[in-house]
Amino acid sequence: MAPFPWEDSSRKLLDKLRSYYVKNVDTPPLVAPQTALLCALLYTAIYVAPFYISPTLRSTPLQSRDAPTVIRARVRAVGLTCIVCTVITVYVLAIYGHATPRDVARLLGVWPVNPIDILKVCGLVVVLFAGPLYESILVDGDWHDWSLTAIKDGIFNNWTGYRNLVIAPASEELVFRSLTMSIYLLAKVDPTRMVFITPLIFGLAHLHHLVEFLQSRTPEGRRSPPMSIWINGIVRSLFQFTYTSVFGFFAAFVFLRTGNLYAVILAHSFCNWMGVPRVYGKVGQFTDFHPQHITPDVAQGKRDDDPSASVKVGNSLMQDKDEAEDTAAEIMPQGPKNLGIGWTVAYYALILMGSFGFYGLLWPLTESSNALASL
Repeated sequence: MAPFPWEDSSRKLLDKLRSYYVKNVDTPPLVAPQTALLCALLYTAIYVAPFYISPTLRSTPLQSRDAPTVIRARVRAVGLTCIVCTVITVYVLAIYGHATPRDVARLLGVWPVNPIDILKVCGLVVVLFAGPLYESILVDGDWHDWSLTAIKDGIFNNWTGYRNLVIAPASEELVFRSLTMSIYLLAKVDPTRMVFITPLIFGLAHLHHLVEFLQSRTPEGRRSPPMSIWINGIVRSLFQFTYTSVFGFFAAFVFLRTGNLYAVILAHSFCNWMGVPRVYGKVGQFTDFHPQHITPDVAQGKRDDDPSASVKVGNSLMQDKDEAEDTAAEIMPQGPKNLGIGWTVAYYALILMGSFGFYGLLWPLTESSNALASL
């Protein structure tokens, strides 16, 4: 039986990088799998700890995580975390894996870069979000707000957008995908196990939002919030852990199949922008549904709180509740409301079609000659 194309490309890669990921199953790994796990846990601790150690980064009932001062401080902390974790990973790859700079870049997924792989992965997530894109573009008419100026203002002139769409996706994919999985490759962990193990660490890293949720709702003078707050926080955290882990499975799969860090960063950013798809209700009812973000990032945990506290307007997020509601009241009535049932039927049909299309295209659109491992 002829080998699959990605198996041939993987063999070429493994032959080239024989010093740290070889085909000979009798050759011991250059680092133990336990070392790879410890590095992953260490990276998680380094990423999350500053949010609680430093008063500047800590969210409190009087200081929201969405405050510009907190975001700026966390961006600096995350940048330092990425530097520290990168230094540790490069040291392990170079000293224990005897990797050259070119080999390190290859394992981290930063070079070589195939732009076609990036386009294919982006196309894959667009297929998955066919329904939400239909609702956003055609039903809600968001395309009227699309322009280079709006994109610039929503991302680079808005601290929340900059964090959600640039810093969080780039830093998380670097730390939890590129750096973590390169050491797992050095440890010769089975690729399928990597796809399903490393994202669990990614999901667990988000559970620290439970602490923030409880802290921000603890009444003054009390050490703990009411039981109803505990239950609400635990349910939110379990849901958050589940869907961040599911997204992690996809991101880990794409990273191994394409060896392209930039592709998973863009997919992550796109999913953050789209939010969790609507699974109930009619389309065109602006006041009934506010999309939840699909990957609340380790650095901040978007929309953990009252959904009405952050209303999406155009391509930006307005964090002041009163200002957001006033602005939304002015803008939302201009869009379509009370549309015929056919619009809603079309939306849910596209949800199903997008899901089946995603499943059918997952392997073809992630096949690449730069694959880091065969699955």
